[in-house]
Amino acid sequence: MINVDRLTLPANMPVILDTSVFDSDILGESTPDPLRFGFRRKLSAHAGGSHHAPIAAEQIQPLAQRVLQQTTPPFNKRCLYVHIPFCRVRCTYCSFFEYASSQRLIDDYFAALMAELKFKASQPWTQAAPFQAVYIGGGTPTDLTAAQIKQLGTMIRRYFPLATDCELTLEGRINRFNDEMFDSALEGGFNRFSFGVQSFDTQVRRQAKRLDDREVVLKRISELAATDQAPIVIDLLYGLPYQSIDVWLHDLDDFLDSGAHGVDLYQLIEMGNTPMGKMVEQGRLPEPADTITKASMFEIGVDYMAKHHLRRLSVNHWARDNRERSCYNSLAKTTAEVLPLGAGAGGNVGGYGFMQHRKLERYMDDVSQQHFPLAMMVESSSHAVINTTIKAGFDRGVLVAKELDKQAGWPLFSYCLPLFERWQKNGFVTLEQHGNHRYLNLTLAGQFWSVTLAQALIQVVTTAISKGQP
Repeated sequence: MINVDRLTLPANMPVILDTSVFDSDILGESTPDPLRFGFRRKLSAHAGGSHHAPIAAEQIQPLAQRVLQQTTPPFNKRCLYVHIPFCRVRCTYCSFFEYASSQRLIDDYFAALMAELKFKASQPWTQAAPFQAVYIGGGTPTDLTAAQIKQLGTMIRRYFPLATDCELTLEGRINRFNDEMFDSALEGGFNRFSFGVQSFDTQVRRQAKRLDDREVVLKRISELAATDQAPIVIDLLYGLPYQSIDVWLHDLDDFLDSGAHGVDLYQLIEMGNTPMGKMVEQGRLPEPADTITKASMFEIGVDYMAKHHLRRLSVNHWARDNRERSCYNSLAKTTAEVLPLGAGAGGNVGGYGFMQHRKLERYMDDVSQQHFPLAMMVESSSHAVINTTIKAGFDRGVLVAKELDKQAGWPLFSYCLPLFERWQKNGFVTLEQHGNHRYLNLTLAGQFWSVTLAQALIQVVTTAISKGQP
């Protein structure tokens, strides 16, 4: 045990964390099976808790302009996120559906997006340092035409300073992603493709309103991967209605057989206000998998990837070879800055969070006037970087004491040792020390509950800081 009495803590901060005041929402349960019963259920897909202070509406435009005038090094790593808010079909599990695809509406939106792209690219901050990753998300970016996809990539490469190894990811569906679309994307400079397969099983796909049956999806993924032009990555969801353990094993086999270069394994989070939720209530769909079953599916997935010697990049992501790096997904969970483009896009620059208008009319009107199309702007809390370090560490599966303490400016890892020791006793983590280097490693159970644990630690640290007034 580290002698925390000799460490320097913030003024008024207790020497060490008192865990007696916490319940099982923070500590988890003491159970022989923490993977399945460690917490009641996963409540969110991502950890939050940065406690941002909103900026008054009249201050947003001048403040955004001032932030994007900054050119003073050193610079954080930086990413570009572009949002395409259209889908031809709403998946039953999706709570983010925004606009049904209409070619006229897409064309009008794309014209505004190109104008915003040039406007944002002209800002001094944008040109001051290279971007390491670009991600085109949605919605369904592949609902753009082949010509628009090529133009989007070309414009990004022309107007933005990109690192020589910059990862440009195009997200989308396999449906209608033909050779013309693929070739146009490659010509535009995209060098990574992410497809939301979710499940290969035809019955599961149809009930989730996914387009195309298993054979079509598997064949197309295999064809794209076989070109060896760029990493082809897929998302798989576990816990969907009709997705039994046997179906899940077939999904994993199909991924491996497809030749795709990488895969994300995500558990279904039953968020409110989704078509799936209503269909289950009405008896039109069976209940999705419970937490116990999803924990078993996660265990099967982790074991499967290990057996087949895939390289693990995070608690949820694996790569078949070194071509798949998943740069954006990794950087976006760190202190990297993200410049947003498009309606509904979010990001952060210079210690401020940006959220752009979701309504197309507001977005396009602001862009036409060369205003920043911001619905909201917030100032990050003084300890937001601590929260980010926690989230990034738990996403990687290991929290490094020196990294956490450096961002906190005080020995936060030692302060939290009583909590970590309880987590270790409950089977979520293991504590390691090698010389003066200390690590909090997530067990299999901890990996499954990584978002829950990160959220709990953020809550504990935020409360401690607010009381200790460092």
